[in-house]
Order: sequence, then structure tokens, then C-alpha cells
Amino acid sequence: MVNEKDLEAALDLVRARAAGADAGVFGPDTLTWRIDCEAVVFLGAGRALLLQLAHPWVAAAIAEHSKTLADPIGRFHRTFDIVFAMVFGSLDRALLSSRQLHRRHSMIVGKMPETVGLFAAGSRYCANDIPSLRWVHATLVESALMAHELVLPPFSAEERERYWAESRLFGALFGLTADDLPADWSGFTAYTAAMAQSETLTVSPAAREIATQIFSGARPWLRPPRWYRALTARMLPERLRAGFGFELDAREIQSADNALRWIKRLYPKLPDRLRYVGPYQEAQARLRGEPQPDWMTRCLNRAWIGRPQMDVRGKRRS
Repeated sequence: MVNEKDLEAALDLVRARAAGADAGVFGPDTLTWRIDCEAVVFLGAGRALLLQLAHPWVAAAIAEHSKTLADPIGRFHRTFDIVFAMVFGSLDRALLSSRQLHRRHSMIVGKMPETVGLFAAGSRYCANDIPSLRWVHATLVESALMAHELVLPPFSAEERERYWAESRLFGALFGLTADDLPADWSGFTAYTAAMAQSETLTVSPAAREIATQIFSGARPWLRPPRWYRALTARMLPERLRAGFGFELDAREIQSADNALRWIKRLYPKLPDRLRYVGPYQEAQARLRGEPQPDWMTRCLNRAWIGRPQMDVRGKRRS
């Protein structure tokens, strides 16, 4: 497990390698900013969530400790708030978010209610367990890149290596060390491929219920559109797609293809103020020395993270 001492040791590395106090952990010259600034990262959000749910420990933790079903929009906001604060926040804000996440995870412990795959009934789970954190981190890294490349030009092999090197620093914000993560991009893809085929990922009844409620539940006004559900299902490994009960008929496949065709055509033409996520625009304003994000950035932030401002200025412990 990652304890508080482990986390602080990892954050020492983050501080040493960070772009700067205002630029934060990564900064504007990184591929992490280039990928995560794009609003199309949302196309991978459903995939990342489902892959996380496919890990029985994660599914049990969400079922027993999360308000995902009662407050799915709140879950969306909390997830993006944490990730965007780590990526686009000032250094103080990124470290604060890391510590907050660790404290929240430290309270998520329990026992498996039933045997699922390799995990026996009664076995203990903990959200700060290293294998679980490694998998959650991998789903975020891989899904963001996959969503980006659905719409925008693919990255070169050298760029993927750079992205993974930056993602290892992102992992340090979870308390993961260099020994906890693959050394290079090929190692990372080998890890995700092995996980996709391993019994470690097994869709439990709890995971299937959460997925059903989110993607086709009883709240029509919160239900993702058909094309998004179909696109998300297509992005999953086949056996996990079957485990979640996603059956794609010709109409659903066509709806995903049509939506993606229009997104590819229109998205690159959007003005920057609509194309780039609010926290990225707030970060750029911070680097320009502007004391507060403008009204449009605040509106975009409300959509992405549920509040008008990512960075709360003031003295923080770094």
C-alpha cells in the first residue's frame, strides 16, 4: 500500500522535476498539456470508468463507498477536478490535490462481498493498494491518448515515449514509484494488454449494475446519447464489453461512426475558447499573470469540474 510517508517521498520527486510554481507539475511544453487540454478527452471518460470498474476491488469500493449512482454528475466533476488540478494546477494546487486524493483513498477500505475472479469473498481491499492505483492510473493515461487520437492526428513513437515519461511523473502524484510502473511505452502497452486478458479484470455483478445505471439507467436526462454508449463499448476489450453486457447492433455502430465523422470534421474548426477545457485556459491565464480566470473560463470550469476556479490562491504547503 501507499502510506503517507510513501506519498511524501513521491512528492519530493514531483517537486524536483516540476515545471515551476506557476506552471505546475508539467507545464505548457509537455505532451500531457497538449493531450489533456482538448475537450475530446471526454470521449475516453466512459472507457476509463468501465476499465476501472472491471477491477473487482475498484468496483466493490465504488459500490460501497461512492455516490456515483446517486450523483453521477458529481462523480464526473470530482474525477476531472482531481485530474485537472494535478495536470493544470499550480504546483501547490497539484500537491494539495494529490494529498487530498490519498486521504480520501485511505478511508476506502472493506471486504469483498462475494468471490469475483481472483478475489475471494471476504478478502480485503484498499483504495491505496499499489496494484489498484497502478491500474486506475493506466486507464486514465491510455484512455486520454486513445480519445485524442480518435479525432486528432496520431503521435509518433518518440512522442509516445515522452508522454509515458510524463505519465510516470503523473503516477508519482498517486504515490507510485518508478519501480511500480513500466519503464517505457512498450512496457506500458504490454502491461495494459496483459491486464485486458488476465483474470484480474473480471466484471462483477456490482460493476455491471453501476455501468447499467450510468449508461442506460432510469434517468433519461442523464443518460449518455446512443452514439457515446456505442463508442465507449467499441473502445473496450471484447471480453470486457461482453462482461458488461454491451451488445452493439448495426444501428448503434452506425450512430458511433456518424458521430465520430462529424466530430472529426467540426472539432478542429472550433474556436480555442470552446475547444480547450476550462482548467487549461485557467492555467494559461495564470501564466500570463492574470489574477483570476475570466467569465468564460469560469463557465467552462463549472461544466468540467463543478466550480468556477481550479486554483484557489493563497499560501499552501508544498
